[in-house]
Amino acid sequence: MDPNHKVAEQEALEQLDPLASVPTFQGALGRLIRWVDTLFTVLAVLALVAIAGTVLLQIAARLFLPFSISWTEELSRYLFIYMVALSVGVVLRQHRNVSVELFHHTLGLRARAVFQVLICLLIAGFAWMVLPHAWQYAMNGAWQTSPTLKVPMLYIFFSTVVMFALLLVYGAIGFLEGLVAIFRSPERPDAETP
Repeated sequence: MDPNHKVAEQEALEQLDPLASVPTFQGALGRLIRWVDTLFTVLAVLALVAIAGTVLLQIAARLFLPFSISWTEELSRYLFIYMVALSVGVVLRQHRNVSVELFHHTLGLRARAVFQVLICLLIAGFAWMVLPHAWQYAMNGAWQTSPTLKVPMLYIFFSTVVMFALLLVYGAIGFLEGLVAIFRSPERPDAETP
């Protein structure tokens, strides 16, 4: 890839998302994290495709069959819940969550890293506090089954455990990346010396 193109791409990304300028982990750890990101992204996309297939099946059944399929609405709801739970970590890591950006673009690289550290610390701390309660909530579903699919609700309620566990892990990763950026990065990424 052309180095000028890479610099232009980084500048465009910075304008859209100022926190993207905070460097991420590189090397073997960075590759592992990117592989895990890809895994959860693929799982979330598969859930989205399954939702689309389920809804299309429901529509086709209502149009072309003399009866409607009752389990499609319930399955699409559960797939949506898991799609959100599986994608929440990657959304946090890529700074795609809903946020108010009033001043991010005016901050230098270290200040952006400090901001990322604070946000990730708050998110990971919240997830740490809620995770035991999410586990208790999931265990409530052990003796219940879903109305039409007859699936133990433990599997559905377990999505809260998955979501808060991923928020905890990805919050910790963002916190550590921000700390490394604070102490090792120059003020501007293009000021690095080879």
